[in-house]
Amino acid sequence: MIYADPPRAPAGSVPDCVVSQVKRDAMGRPDAPALVALLLGAVGVGYRLVLTVLTVPASNSDEATFGLAALHIAGGHERPVFLYGQRYMGVLESYLAAPLVGWAGPSWPLLRLPLLALYAIFLWLAYRLTRHLFSPWLAVVVVGLLALGSERVVRDQLTVVGGRPEVKPAVLALLLIAVALGEDRIRHRWLATGGFGLLVGLALWSDWLIAPYLLVAAVVLVLAVPRELVGWPGVLLVAGFLVGIAPVVKDNLVAPPGQDSLSVLREVSTKEGVAPTIVDRVRGGLLEGVPLASGLCPMDGCARWAQWFGVLYPVLLVAAAGLGLVAYRRAGDHAARVRAAAVLALVVGAALTLLVYVRSPLAATDPLGNARYLSVLQISLPAVLWPLWLAAAHALRATAGRVARLGGVTAAAVLAGLTAAAVAGTAAFLAHAPGVRAEEMSARRLADTVLRSSLHEVYGDYWTCNRLIFNTGEAVACGVLDGNLTPGQNRYPAYWQRVGRADRPGYVVAVGSSAERGLRRLLGDRADAALVAEVGDSRVYHPDRAVRPWR
Repeated sequence: MIYADPPRAPAGSVPDCVVSQVKRDAMGRPDAPALVALLLGAVGVGYRLVLTVLTVPASNSDEATFGLAALHIAGGHERPVFLYGQRYMGVLESYLAAPLVGWAGPSWPLLRLPLLALYAIFLWLAYRLTRHLFSPWLAVVVVGLLALGSERVVRDQLTVVGGRPEVKPAVLALLLIAVALGEDRIRHRWLATGGFGLLVGLALWSDWLIAPYLLVAAVVLVLAVPRELVGWPGVLLVAGFLVGIAPVVKDNLVAPPGQDSLSVLREVSTKEGVAPTIVDRVRGGLLEGVPLASGLCPMDGCARWAQWFGVLYPVLLVAAAGLGLVAYRRAGDHAARVRAAAVLALVVGAALTLLVYVRSPLAATDPLGNARYLSVLQISLPAVLWPLWLAAAHALRATAGRVARLGGVTAAAVLAGLTAAAVAGTAAFLAHAPGVRAEEMSARRLADTVLRSSLHEVYGDYWTCNRLIFNTGEAVACGVLDGNLTPGQNRYPAYWQRVGRADRPGYVVAVGSSAERGLRRLLGDRADAALVAEVGDSRVYHPDRAVRPWR
C-alpha cells in the first residue's frame, strides 16, 4: 500500500531527530484514503465471504465440471489443461481449489474460496494502481464501487467457471510491474521481467479473452525498459512466458487433429447462425452488456433508464484517452511517460475488449447471457472515472468559472448516479438471495434422495448431471440426455460410459419436461411404479429394466 509522504518542516525549525521520528510515525500509519479504502475493501470481502459460505449465487453444472477436475487433480488421477469438453478454457481455478477439495471433499464454499482470495488481491492492486496513476481519493471511490456487487458481478467473481477472477488481478500486477520498472523502483529487475512473462503466460492459458489487456501491458513494459529487454531480462521475460503457457503448448502438441485450441476456437467463432447488424451488436454490447458487467442491472436485463452508463461509457473512454495523451506529451521525465502510458493502456484495453465483443453476433442475440465476457472492464474502471473525477475536482477551485462549475456539478452527479445504481443492483441481488439459496438446497436434497434410493448411475439433463455428480462426490454417475432422450453434451466420457454399463440406470428429469413425457411414454403403465421421489422441480425414476431408446 502506498502511503502519503509526511509534511516537511522548514529547515532548522525543529531538531533533525524530531523530524526523523515524525517521518517514521507517518510512514508507519496509513493515511485517511488508505484507511477508508481498507474499510470499504473489508466490507466487500466480508460480503462475498458470507455469499461464499451460503453458496450464493447457486452452483451449476459448468462450475461442477471445474470442481470435478479439482477432485481428479487432488486424487492424482489426471492433470487436465483445459476444461473437459472445452479445449480452450484453462482450468487454473481447478488447480487452485484442488488442495482444499482434496482435503475436505467436494464442497462449493471450498471450491470458491480461492476466488475470494483473488478478489481481495484484485481490490488491493486496484487501489495501488489507481492511487499511483490518478489520486488517493479516486482510489477510494474505485474500491468502494468494486466492493458492491450485483448478481452478474458477484457471479463473475465467485463462481468457478474459468478465467475472469484470476486474469483481472494479473493485468493490474503487470501494469504495476511495468510502471515500477519505468520508475526504477524495483531492485531485482530481472526477476520482475521474468514474473511479468509468467503472468502473461498463465493469463493466456486461463482465458484468451484477456489478450487485449495483455497486449497493452506488454507495450507499457517495452516503453518502460526498452534497452533492458534486449539482454538477459528479455530472455527471462520469454522464459517466464513459456513456463506459463507450457500446459497449452504441451496439450496442443498431443491433441488429435482438429482438437487443438486454435481449431476449436475457429470452429466456435465460425458456426453458422444469424448475422445481426452492427447497430444491433453495438446496442446489445453497450446498452445491455456494459451496465450489466458494471453491476447496474439485474440478471434479467437493464431497464431503459439504467442504460445511460452504456451510452456514456465510450464518451468517457475517449475523454480519458485525450487526457492520457496530453499527460504523455507533457511528461517531464521517463517515469511520467510510463505512468501516462499505463493510463492509456487501461483505456485501449477496454476499447479493444469492447470491439472484440461487439464483433460477435452473441452481443446482439444474447446480451444477457454473454455480458460476463465484459467483466474484465472492471480493470479499466479508474481510467473511465478519471474524466469525471477531474471535472468534479476542478469545479471546487476558486478560479473555476461558471461553465467549469456546471461541468463539475454534472460530473459529480454522474458519479453519484453510478454509485446509486450499483447500490440498487446489489440490493436487488440480495432481495433474491433467499430464493437462490432455496434452489441450492433443493439441488442438495436431490443428491441425497438419489443416494438414499441406492441409485449410483442415472441419466439427466446437462444442468443436472455434473452438479449431481459433484454433490455426491462421484458416488453417482450421470449421463447427459437432451429433451428427446438422446445423448447430449457429456463433457467427461467416463461418466457416460459408466452409466451405459449399468443394468438398471435411473432417470432424473424436470417435472413436466419433454424428457419426462418421453420417458413416461416409453414406460407405459409402469411409469408410476418407477417413480421414486419428487424433489423440488425434479423427479427421480428407477425403471425395472434399462431404458435406452437411442440404442
